[in-house]
Amino acid sequence: MFYGEFNYKIDEKGRMPIPPKFRRELKDGVVLSPGAEKCINVYPLAEWKKLATSVTSGPLTPNKLRRLYRAIFASAFSVNIDGQGRVALPIPLRECAEIIEDVVIAGANTYLEIWNQVLWEEEKAISQEQAWQIIESLERH
Repeated sequence: MFYGEFNYKIDEKGRMPIPPKFRRELKDGVVLSPGAEKCINVYPLAEWKKLATSVTSGPLTPNKLRRLYRAIFASAFSVNIDGQGRVALPIPLRECAEIIEDVVIAGANTYLEIWNQVLWEEEKAISQEQAWQIIESLERH
């Protein structure tokens, strides 16, 4: 399980550290993909395989399925953590997430998200406000 938030800087080669507490769980490599919001999703290989399986087993028409495959798989990158616990963030993903230097790694249960620090602060405020509204609505049912 991934939780917490961690602040880092991207180095001149586009690399950033993975929080030490998660490195063992990610030692076999990760898949990076664009997030639904302006972030980069970091999936352990097992979680990426689960996502791929769930996408392929959905009740979609062939045309929609092809489009979904293109959106999810064409923009994903498989990367390994180097000996110093870093991953290199591909330029297309950095551009998509507006990441230049300061980043936040946020735990999201089964995966991690990498955010531009300013965008993260905005998203965090919105998410925290809505989370309590969602929790309260669940308690009423």
